[in-house]
Amino acid sequence: MSEFTEAMAQVPTGVTVVTVKDDRDDVGTTVATFTSVSLDPPLVMVSMNNTGYLNELLLRQDRWAASVLSAGQRAIASRFATSGRPGARLLLAGTPHHRGALSEALVVDGGVTAVEAETVRVVPAGDHTLFIGRVLGIDYVDPSLQPLTRYRGRYR
Repeated sequence: MSEFTEAMAQVPTGVTVVTVKDDRDDVGTTVATFTSVSLDPPLVMVSMNNTGYLNELLLRQDRWAASVLSAGQRAIASRFATSGRPGARLLLAGTPHHRGALSEALVVDGGVTAVEAETVRVVPAGDHTLFIGRVLGIDYVDPSLQPLTRYRGRYR
């Protein structure tokens, strides 16, 4: 592990599943970089690895959903983080979820919050791409749950 990777592992981050509806299938992945960037207008940002299919898809599809997972949803985070994974609908089989009304992307139920967004700016950033999205709507907020975090390379 590089010194930079080790340094960044010391920073706890929330675990989020980002999904998008494609013409052929629903696609999603687990990300550890999802954050707000502006209150007025409400903007969020997600960082994607340049080599992933979801990155490629987000360059073509503007609307997406971000489900911030709760502490009891480690299995969902792991499923969406596995390479060679099937479509999002199969990954969520047997897991409560619904289709976002504004993005048409799949939204995971039971997390701490879910946001639907529309990309307004794409920023290349080294081996990642930053997607800045205008918040279309807040799907739900559940402050009674603890968020799932990633810290020192593990879900906590």
